[in-house]
Amino acid sequence: MASYSGRGVHGQVVHSLGARIVRGEIAEGEILDIGALGAELDVSLTVMREALKVLAGKGLTDARQKRGTFVRERAHWNLLDADVIRWRMEAGDGTRLLRDLADVRAIIEPAAAHRAALHRTDADLAALEAALEAMGQAKADSAAAAEADAAFHRALLAATGNELLRRMDMLLEPGLKERDRMVHSHGGADDPVPSHRAVLDAIRAQDPTRAELAMLNLLAKALADLDQLAPAQAAAHS
Repeated sequence: MASYSGRGVHGQVVHSLGARIVRGEIAEGEILDIGALGAELDVSLTVMREALKVLAGKGLTDARQKRGTFVRERAHWNLLDADVIRWRMEAGDGTRLLRDLADVRAIIEPAAAHRAALHRTDADLAALEAALEAMGQAKADSAAAAEADAAFHRALLAATGNELLRRMDMLLEPGLKERDRMVHSHGGADDPVPSHRAVLDAIRAQDPTRAELAMLNLLAKALADLDQLAPAQAAAHS
């Protein structure tokens, strides 16, 4: 689902309520007093209802007759939603989230690189090369670097020739972008281009074993970057 953060008054209400739910300030199961919350945030009931519809779409809230609007249990939250990921990062839950993401990537991406080496087209190679070039040009811009990295991994999944694997970008990309923004904004991370270049070179050479190993090395480097950042994240939320 698209991010609503920062989209005018409506987006601000979504962000305020969503962040408070994710932080636990509004507890799971709690009944929401829509009128009181609207007065606190100085918005109309119409804005509140529209914001709650967005939060319901993210799995955070629901409404029932005779019960009212309430916060759903965490098991129902859409943890892959871009806003929910951002709110978790802001709440200091980023380390857990990013380690979960690293596990998922370790399952999907080496196999995707293996398959991409067997099925890539010239167009796939051009997309990977373009993303890598953008990555090299964006080193001083954390948002641009995150977008370029996401574009590379999106192109990698597309290069598998498998429609279902291609759509795995919906699962990986929101978390990957937040991870990259955090790593690049704090500095100290190694240049990401060489590890991505190794994956592309193996795919270009149609060498599936080398492509898989290159991706495993890339993911190991990404985990090392996360380990380097963890102390700073813990201090920021202590």
